[in-house]
Amino acid sequence: MTNLTKFEEVNESFTLAEAIQEAQRCLECKAPMCQRACPIENEIPSWIRELKKGNLGNAISIIRQKSNLPSICGRVCAHERQCEGACVLGRQGNAIRVGKLERFVADFDAEARLTHDNIPEHTRGRVAVIGSGPSGLTVAGDLSHMGFAVEIFEAEPHCGGVLRYGIPEYRLPKEVVAREVHHIQAMGVAIHRECSVGSGKSIDDLFSDGFDAIFIGTGLSHPNTLDIEGGNSKDVVWALHFLTKYQLFREGLADENEINVSKGHRVYVIGGGNTAIDAARTAVRLGARVEILYRKTAEQMPALKSEYEEAVSEGVGFRWMTNLKAVHCDSNGEMTDILVESQDLENGALKELTLSADRVILAIGSSPSTRLVRASNGVESDKGGYIITRESPYGMTSRKGVFAGGDVANRQSTVVHAMRDAKQVAVGIAKYIDAIKLVESL
Repeated sequence: MTNLTKFEEVNESFTLAEAIQEAQRCLECKAPMCQRACPIENEIPSWIRELKKGNLGNAISIIRQKSNLPSICGRVCAHERQCEGACVLGRQGNAIRVGKLERFVADFDAEARLTHDNIPEHTRGRVAVIGSGPSGLTVAGDLSHMGFAVEIFEAEPHCGGVLRYGIPEYRLPKEVVAREVHHIQAMGVAIHRECSVGSGKSIDDLFSDGFDAIFIGTGLSHPNTLDIEGGNSKDVVWALHFLTKYQLFREGLADENEINVSKGHRVYVIGGGNTAIDAARTAVRLGARVEILYRKTAEQMPALKSEYEEAVSEGVGFRWMTNLKAVHCDSNGEMTDILVESQDLENGALKELTLSADRVILAIGSSPSTRLVRASNGVESDKGGYIITRESPYGMTSRKGVFAGGDVANRQSTVVHAMRDAKQVAVGIAKYIDAIKLVESL
């Protein structure tokens, strides 16, 4: 089992020599499948070519033409299903380590302070961005590059959303998130922390303050639950709430008992995505005995294979084709055991099992909070609470000048897919503001 006495980052970066050696393996394909497989069409062969020559300043400049968050994408993107999965060398089981190279270039740039962005004058219009997760940061960075004055309104003390509070430190150090946020600030983006739009400021207030357009990128903050016996027990915890509380404890902003998982606890995580894996690996680090219960097979699990393998190496157990049926508690409301139903992989027979348990962590998805939508006159949402947007201008809601993107409008997705959508919305916002400015000038 992996040594888990430390909580810092698990995967080590390349050295300079290792990075250049890895880059030199790139075949520089004329029709680069790696670039086509990247959701934001990162120009991978171009910056790898610069890295081969040792031109790291040029490499990061090329990367930042497409991505405002390269240190983050290099760590948490699903490379094995995207760029690396499409690499022609992958057919021989030896794909270029694109993610690790991107991380190296971005980290080297930050440590050596190589880049000097040409910041345009921000005279093209004013945009308010609500939320500073992957979509909000992407919209803000792209619009700032286009010459717009951008201000971010973030309800929490720190920026980053799921990057800051939902992805564990061992996968994504918080100093890396803070560094990328600082880069966006250095581009001229203003950030208002602990400023909640919906309960404090309203959409109308922002328009009254002179903003030409507003972007809603608040992500998903309402946990999905299971309608089962004992499902509302205090010992049934939402995965992102657990991960957030743990991060706040690490920063001295929450008590240890708020984490709700302790050494020796028997913990069952429900779900098969990367969030379930993150929750399980974090619980193991807290000294718990952990199993993941997933309703389908290992091959159908949406989590990355690499994340699954690391979880196994750290002692996380897995039960496939298993559903949680009930949670049982004693007279004091303390969890005692859970009832599960498992299907035999060989003959399909169903059987019920009672498993001793102290905690259940739900990682079965989430949906948007409806507070902001309710407080935003004219912004419509569907039955699931997701904000309805249109194709032209891309990302505009039912209210003129109000745009939305990322998970709050497009269902739960990966970081880079939220970024891809946000980049399209940024173009839609630019077209919209240019159009209204043109009409006003006539």
